[in-house]
Amino acid sequence: MASRDAWRLFHHIMPWPQNYDPFSNAVLSTIVAALPIVILMGMLAFGQVRAWVAALLGLGAALAVAILGFGMPWLTAGASAVYGAAFGLFPIGWIVLNVMFLHSMTLRSGSFEALKQGLTRVLPDPRMQLILVAFCFGGFIEGAAGFGAPVAITAAMLYSMGFSPLHSAGLSLIANTAPVAFGSVGIPIITLAKMTGLDEFKLSAMAGRELPLFSMLVPGWIIWAYGGRKALAGVWVGALVAGGSFAVMQFVVSNLF
Repeated sequence: MASRDAWRLFHHIMPWPQNYDPFSNAVLSTIVAALPIVILMGMLAFGQVRAWVAALLGLGAALAVAILGFGMPWLTAGASAVYGAAFGLFPIGWIVLNVMFLHSMTLRSGSFEALKQGLTRVLPDPRMQLILVAFCFGGFIEGAAGFGAPVAITAAMLYSMGFSPLHSAGLSLIANTAPVAFGSVGIPIITLAKMTGLDEFKLSAMAGRELPLFSMLVPGWIIWAYGGRKALAGVWVGALVAGGSFAVMQFVVSNLF
């Protein structure tokens, strides 16, 4: 009897063939599907609620949309939520936890302060500091950790170097747009390959062909956002070298290695 009940439960949470247009209207189906993200981002941006509360509201909206809007079996929806939470904890949460531990260790040991002073001494121009910290160092942390860690760490560095809180956070977010596809040792590519069944090396190669143009533009973009056209005019060579070297290596490694 127990084995029969277990089989029934397993049968209910088997892969579910999703109907991407349950309302027979692409626009309406898209709007309904976007509701959880709109609620999550709206609560964070305008609702002035804590992040975990916004996340729970978004999860509730996602379950409601899946079950009521798209006809997903409730057991399958619940199992998907549990799986998503576990995937968020391992490996995502584990990677971020270790990176924050490393960051705290550098703070306590004084290495972080030494790095900040070294950058300030070698590159007194704040525009070049912005490229080196937000784009270059942020790209390194994105590849090693990802999941928000590069923005948190580089924003803290920029703030400690004299940038305003708004510039520190906003420019770090912009700088992270180029490296994020291969973040956390390629987790986005690997996850996409598992979800679609496509070869991850082909996905990686295609991403490496699409992103280099953006990689070249991002360093100049953050300088423009920081100080406008005049600010970019003085360091456009450095921005081009940083973006170009990143773009070339992104293309070469993803397509040839």
